[in-house]
Amino acid sequence: MSSFLQSLLDPKKSWLASLHMKALTTRLRKYGLRYDDLYDPYYDLDIKEALNRLPREIVDARNQRLKRAMDLSMKHEYLPEDLQKMQTPFRSYLQDMLALVKKERAEREALGALPLYQRTIP
Repeated sequence: MSSFLQSLLDPKKSWLASLHMKALTTRLRKYGLRYDDLYDPYYDLDIKEALNRLPREIVDARNQRLKRAMDLSMKHEYLPEDLQKMQTPFRSYLQDMLALVKKERAEREALGALPLYQRTIP
């Protein structure tokens, strides 16, 4: 059953998933965002920890993209067409670090230790 569900969600195999990915790409390009920009660090502590571990330039670029998107949204405008074509919405910058943080959290849980962001210094 899981392989069937996985094939439904794979954009290379399912036309519905590829249609959704195409619509999402178009929407993200209009505002100049990347898919990883949509993750909220206040919702998930793993994402917050992954963002803290990334280099400062990458986090600053993320914040700049989010500010630009909010500004465009408030003005009810989109990026110019030539800038939209330059955007790469599915170029990931957070997934590798997020996978590392989740792996470390799972390892800590297996060992019975507290997560890194819940520890206190005596």
